[in-house]
Amino acid sequence: MIHVMNDDELQRPSPEEIGAFAFRVWSYKQGEMVSLLIHLGDRLGLYRALRGAGPLGAAELAQRTNLHERWVMEWLRGQGAAGLLTWHDDDRFELTEAAAAVLADEQGSLFFAAGAFGTPAAPDFVDDLAGAFRTGLGLPYDRQGPAGAHRTERMLGPWTRLALVPRILPALDGVEARLDAGGVVADIGCGAGVALVALARRFPRAQVHGFDISRHAIERASRLVEEAGLENVTLHLAGADALPEEPTFDFVLTLDCLHDMTAPTETLAAIRRSIRADGTWLVKDIRCAPRPKDNLKNPMAAMMYGFSITSCMSSALSEPDGAGLGTLGLHPELLQQLCADAGFSRFVRHDFDEPSNLYYEVRV
Repeated sequence: MIHVMNDDELQRPSPEEIGAFAFRVWSYKQGEMVSLLIHLGDRLGLYRALRGAGPLGAAELAQRTNLHERWVMEWLRGQGAAGLLTWHDDDRFELTEAAAAVLADEQGSLFFAAGAFGTPAAPDFVDDLAGAFRTGLGLPYDRQGPAGAHRTERMLGPWTRLALVPRILPALDGVEARLDAGGVVADIGCGAGVALVALARRFPRAQVHGFDISRHAIERASRLVEEAGLENVTLHLAGADALPEEPTFDFVLTLDCLHDMTAPTETLAAIRRSIRADGTWLVKDIRCAPRPKDNLKNPMAAMMYGFSITSCMSSALSEPDGAGLGTLGLHPELLQQLCADAGFSRFVRHDFDEPSNLYYEVRV
């Protein structure tokens, strides 16, 4: 007897389809758990102890880190299961050189990523995010607490130390000469101050000003400036509305922050009035496409949208009528139009083969 399927049966997913989708969902839960283990490995110095040590057993690693052997063993097994450590047959584990560049070498590797893995969000913060879906009003950046500034510093710090001064600045027409001669710099959205410290060290004759509305970020920046012994840095707990009314700056930076702002057009207007006629504005922002679905070409697009909801778009909607661009909302075409509307006539895009970022050299 031949059974003819009805429409409901034709549309019903097979057990295989349901199973495959369930595996995809649970894989994200696995990612959540592995993320916590990465944070613990970074926080407890486990990756640093493994770096360059060759294969180690739990007892050896526990002794090196002054941690409890049983907990270290379970962490090692989890890292081996995740493919982050090489699990040898004798129950020893090894951090390869490539893995060390990503997980242990914060000072010397552009690929260092372990600093991005922080503690899970507090329940009350998640409650406030859920409330934002109902009210439409996002959370200001400082709602993340000091950990927000610290996490951002560790995420962006390696690039700033290793790429900004030696690689990016030489590609900008005349900027190094201007700063060597004693130019005036404004780092808007300076965060914890890693970029302004790098600039102030490299260009001791320059006067470097850092602006940020985050109290936690400015407090951290103050400590970094003091530790570096720099006397050519001035910090401002303020946004772009505090920029001078007259042309003052030879070089302006906005690094990974325009898309976070509630009023980016007002920031552009403030930069336009405060930059000298022959000054340069460097924009670093997320690589993204005008058509949102085209962002799926980025294998990390889902993570970017997660960052947007928890931080970038939330911050950009933290005031009534906020722009709310979000992490993947400031594509090159939009930025070029905003710059033209603000009175800038020169717009050059630089691609330094960074997976996540593009750079723009903007002039009057």
